[in-house]
Parts: sequence; C-alpha cells; structure tokens
Amino acid sequence: MAVFLFVVIVAMVLGLIGAVADGLGYLLALGVLLLVVDLGYGFRRMRRRPVR
Repeated sequence: MAVFLFVVIVAMVLGLIGAVADGLGYLLALGVLLLVVDLGYGFRRMRRRPVR
C-alpha cells in the first residue's frame, strides 16, 4: 500500500512540474499516465477476492 501511495504522489509531482514548466509537457503526460495506471492497479487489487 505504501508503494501505491508513493507512486500517486510521484505522478502528481510530475504532473505539476509538467504543467508549470515551459516545454516540459511530456512530464504532464507521463504523470497523468502513471496516475491512471496506478489507480487501475489499485482498483484491481481491491476488487480481487482473497483465496481461502
């Protein structure tokens, strides 16, 4: 769970830097992509039922 939160924070920081800095739009795209992938992984992990 800590890795999930760390990746979400990294994605937000990359998005913020990409939005503010001139010419670094690829960081914004990378941050958004990383956030979407990480949220998809988190939802998939939460929905999986434990095997008993």
